[in-house]
Amino acid sequence: MSSGPRLIIVCGLPGSGKTTHAEQLAALHGGFRLSADDWMGVLDINLWDGDARDRIERLQWELAQDLLRRGQTVIIEWGTWGRSERDALREGARALGAAVELHYLDEPIEVLWERVRDRGLEDPPMTREQLESYADTIDVPTDEELALYD
Repeated sequence: MSSGPRLIIVCGLPGSGKTTHAEQLAALHGGFRLSADDWMGVLDINLWDGDARDRIERLQWELAQDLLRRGQTVIIEWGTWGRSERDALREGARALGAAVELHYLDEPIEVLWERVRDRGLEDPPMTREQLESYADTIDVPTDEELALYD
């Protein structure tokens, strides 16, 4: 693994294993893992509060940029369902001279549903219909998009 700043974007639906994967990457690279869910939990903010999530992600992106400027590895674990969101992170990190990786985690809906139901993080609980709607909404990274990353 080359040295220097590196941004690793972990993309996937709820229950896809983003947290486990991001924790492994942080341990492997000695990197900083940024998760809006974690901060929302510590601050006792409901995970469904989209405005708070947006503010936290903006704050985490500012922190991530500071860390990248200092040559660190940062793992962003926000889901990043939209291509435009991933593009903005990639372009922002590259402007700072960082290498950028995209890790897309894909699991069958049955596995996602079992994990989401078992972890019980959301209040009120996520429904299977919501999860299926999210699966229809995510911009799954294409081969063309993946080729833009290191």
